[in-house]
Amino acid sequence: MILVDTSVWIEILKAQKKKVRETFLDIVADEPYGLCRFTQLELLQGAKDEREWRLLDEYLAGQYYLEVKEDTWRKAARIYFELRRKGITVNSPIDCCVAQVALDEKALLLHKDRDFEKIAHLRPLSTVWFMGKH
Repeated sequence: MILVDTSVWIEILKAQKKKVRETFLDIVADEPYGLCRFTQLELLQGAKDEREWRLLDEYLAGQYYLEVKEDTWRKAARIYFELRRKGITVNSPIDCCVAQVALDEKALLLHKDRDFEKIAHLRPLSTVWFMGKH
């Protein structure tokens, strides 16, 4: 299973060239992939207008989601806490939540966000950096 982060969806959705989408499809190949609700939140909050909101909302409604577990929140907070104690800054606590969903589901995290590389030094998070080009 591959968990696709918001940073990758933004690349895909804004891409002017087919190459970005082709790169994504090459990476996921026959592997199942999904989003988490944090990705849904981040994509919707970034909508530029009502029309884009409706299109995104409709598209996202048809996607597969890896859901949070009862203790995902506490474990994500622990990641943030431990990194901060080591003097490592994570730009978004949501990234800790996304990482924890990937950990809970033993999913590979496809991303383009340096926070996940920081988290991977603390937890056994499997990651792949998305190299989509515009």
